[in-house]
Amino acid sequence: MEEEKFIQQLFEQNKKHFNRFPDKQLASSFVNDLFDLLFASYTGKYETATDVQKRLHFLKQQFGALLSQIVNDAEERDYLNKIFFNSLSDIYVSLLLDAEAVLKFDPAAHSIEEVLVAYPGFYAIAVYRIAHQLHRQQIKILPRLFGECAHSKTGIDIHPAAVIGSSFFIDHGTGIVIGETSVIGNDVKIYQGVTLGAINVSKEYASVKRHPTIEQNVVIYSGATILGGETIIGANSIIGGNVWLTYSVPPHSV
Repeated sequence: MEEEKFIQQLFEQNKKHFNRFPDKQLASSFVNDLFDLLFASYTGKYETATDVQKRLHFLKQQFGALLSQIVNDAEERDYLNKIFFNSLSDIYVSLLLDAEAVLKFDPAAHSIEEVLVAYPGFYAIAVYRIAHQLHRQQIKILPRLFGECAHSKTGIDIHPAAVIGSSFFIDHGTGIVIGETSVIGNDVKIYQGVTLGAINVSKEYASVKRHPTIEQNVVIYSGATILGGETIIGANSIIGGNVWLTYSVPPHSV
């Protein structure tokens, strides 16, 4: 009898949330297929440009299916789909700059191809930039779901609402956390275990800036923790490993 009541409870809950949550497996499949199309396709996979176009059309259908689970209006879904795929070329250019930054500054990177297919930091950045575009379009839930795909795969947790500039370099990456209201300038380098977090995690502070600002050309070494929405790391600074910061530092600091 108890089991029957539990089954009924699950069924009612399922009905309650029907058509409100995107399918996690479809979301994971889409973001990986999109990354594969942009960067990881092996030579000769597509014989003509038409083959690439067909694959892109398939991904648009996949994305439309995801949107149909969270957006009821068909015209709005089509509009959101169009805006996202129109932005893809700019995302692609931005990601190539990220990959070039890895190749430039990591002595272990021997080619751009190695960075594109084998670096977890680059994968996490790629998924972030895709998810950030969805966040800018005010699409609910899906950006976080994409972010969690990268988080579970790489151990790197970047909130899709964070604002990150160009030529962003994550090395190794495991354990990095970049909070929702973080702002990161151009040419920033971050190593494993870095946290850009909040001092106060009370729900009443949800609508204020809780996470730090990192200005351009800053290096943050492994294990550093930088907290607080008013904390600013000045441009061209170096933050050493395992440093704990809850206050701002001026440009050119070590």
